[in-house]
Amino acid sequence: MENKKLQREISLTGALSTVMGTVIGAGVFFKAAAVASHTQSAGLALFAWLLAGVLAICGGLTVAELATAIPKTGGAIQYIEATYGKVMAFLLGWAQTIIYYPANIAALSIIFATQLMNLFHLSQQALIPVAIITAISVTGINLLGTRVAARVQSITLIIKLLPIFAIVLYGLLTPGAVNVSLINLEIGGDQSWVAGFSGALLATSFAYDGWLNVGNVAGELKNPERDLPKAIILGLSFVTLIYWAINFVFFKLLPVDQIAGNLNAASEAAGLLFGTIGGKLVTIGILISVYGALNGYTMTGIRVPYALALQTKFRFSSSLTKLTRRTYVPLLPALIQLVIGCGMILVGSFDLLTDMLIFVMWFFSVLIFFAVFILRKKEPTLARPYKVPLYPTTPIIAIVGGLFILIMTAMTQPILVLSGVSLTLLGIPVYYLGQKKA
Repeated sequence: MENKKLQREISLTGALSTVMGTVIGAGVFFKAAAVASHTQSAGLALFAWLLAGVLAICGGLTVAELATAIPKTGGAIQYIEATYGKVMAFLLGWAQTIIYYPANIAALSIIFATQLMNLFHLSQQALIPVAIITAISVTGINLLGTRVAARVQSITLIIKLLPIFAIVLYGLLTPGAVNVSLINLEIGGDQSWVAGFSGALLATSFAYDGWLNVGNVAGELKNPERDLPKAIILGLSFVTLIYWAINFVFFKLLPVDQIAGNLNAASEAAGLLFGTIGGKLVTIGILISVYGALNGYTMTGIRVPYALALQTKFRFSSSLTKLTRRTYVPLLPALIQLVIGCGMILVGSFDLLTDMLIFVMWFFSVLIFFAVFILRKKEPTLARPYKVPLYPTTPIIAIVGGLFILIMTAMTQPILVLSGVSLTLLGIPVYYLGQKKA
């Protein structure tokens, strides 16, 4: 291994593939179950999908200004440090390293293995081993180099869009068994509207999660000032459209009570549309979609501890910044991420892992949205190739949406919040201990 620089090898296509490929993964197919459980209403569920998309687009438009002004590897870490200092930047990197990326890898590996078991009618006892093997295989692909990982991302994006387009296009043209009312925003069941809708919005937020990760590879983009905002804005707009459309088809084909809590709802809808064989082919496409998202999180997650080590001179920083000799990939960060992810596979569940990571990351996302206001006053001469449109309305919408998710999650799932916050705050003594040893 040699301590060389990361290579600028990612084009607009690669960046767009990273945004869409990371966002479009398990969430679009499997979070429909959680959203339906919270709302018990097709109209309210579809509204949650649409609103989450609007919030993601506003967030993307906001963060794109920071991404082009600070186009460095590490993405959000760089924005936080420029605004709030090294300690907060370290806490974000710490949370991403020990919670966010490993939890995503674990959750996606679990859902991949679950669907593989169902597709081939395998014993559920093989679930954990298959999930771990899945995580290992994706890490292995990324160790082959950024170019290989980005190529896999582009290929899986094309393949994963096939089952989505098939379900959406054929589903919209096929008469449905259920009459879906788009204007009925009443909640079903016996819970309050606010609690149910906030839970649904939190679930949809996971499905849209991942767009911020392209900033992690900004240092490897050929033209980050031009390509980064395009990738975020175009990618999120398209994702919002297809997310709403595919969920409309789900509710058109299946009643709410058959979708709620049913992780196989997408496969069942595909079976209704295309028959048994066609449904299995779509399920294979869904598996490829999940694998592509897993690759996207693995590729971007590896760069976080690498960027953190470059900025924070710890005792072991030199080990974290060493790149593989031929492929120029941070080896130790890749292995750390894999080990933590495998540990989470052994003890976690899909919804628990995703809900925890979403709360933690929305906290830092809100800080990043505020950073646009702070840096415009703090660094007025900073070169900004792109400025957020409709300022300050766009970032304010992103901030309000983020605060709503944080407040409602704290009220409805306090234990989950405490777990995520506690793990994040553990980074404070780690930071100062590392500084003392340096």
